[in-house]
Amino acid sequence: MTNIIGVFGAGGFGREVIPLVAEQNAVSSQLPKSSRIVFVVDDAHTDTDINGYEIMTFDDFCAYESVSKQICIAVGDSSARKKIYERVCRKRISLITVTAVDSVRLQSVDIGDGAILCPYTTITSNVKIGKCFHANIYSYVAHDCVIGNFVTFAPGVKCNGNVIIEDDVYIGTGAIIKQGMRNRPLVIGKGSKIEAGSYITKSVEANTTMFGNPAVKMSLSNLRRLRSNN
Repeated sequence: MTNIIGVFGAGGFGREVIPLVAEQNAVSSQLPKSSRIVFVVDDAHTDTDINGYEIMTFDDFCAYESVSKQICIAVGDSSARKKIYERVCRKRISLITVTAVDSVRLQSVDIGDGAILCPYTTITSNVKIGKCFHANIYSYVAHDCVIGNFVTFAPGVKCNGNVIIEDDVYIGTGAIIKQGMRNRPLVIGKGSKIEAGSYITKSVEANTTMFGNPAVKMSLSNLRRLRSNN
């Protein structure tokens, strides 16, 4: 028997994450050395490997006899990630946090299990983040922010200080969240989606899609107004 680490998801993001897992496994004292690293998918795959890494179904991964078994969930959609997380927990498989060697984490930072911090990401100081957080390349979280569970930052997201992001929020590529105030933080409500390139200047209600600079709520009237201005 050997140690095995799975990356759940063999799509584009999974292919970006698995070399980070291999790199972390090679240098970290927190992971077992000489681990077998595989892609994990729900169904049988037409390929036997991707980029030199074996593909294994989740059922086969669960049944694999190993000294140590760990997994990270490299699936961008928060609702799908949550469902996979629940399945992983039922099987009592340990989640790992994947941290690129060139990411930066400063002082008084608390991050839940299963996070993925891609290259050139930064978490500054006095930040609390829930489980299964994804921070894609070149994104950052500034001081005094609180981020919930299953939150996704696409590449280049800029979350400035004194911001609260509730569970299941997706923030698109290049979006900017304006800094809140210490006694009145800016809040992004649960289940909201921030479209790519948006500039968020005020709090966002739950389950709302925002777009534009400055960002407005996605609605038919706002779309018509945007088109007429262009």
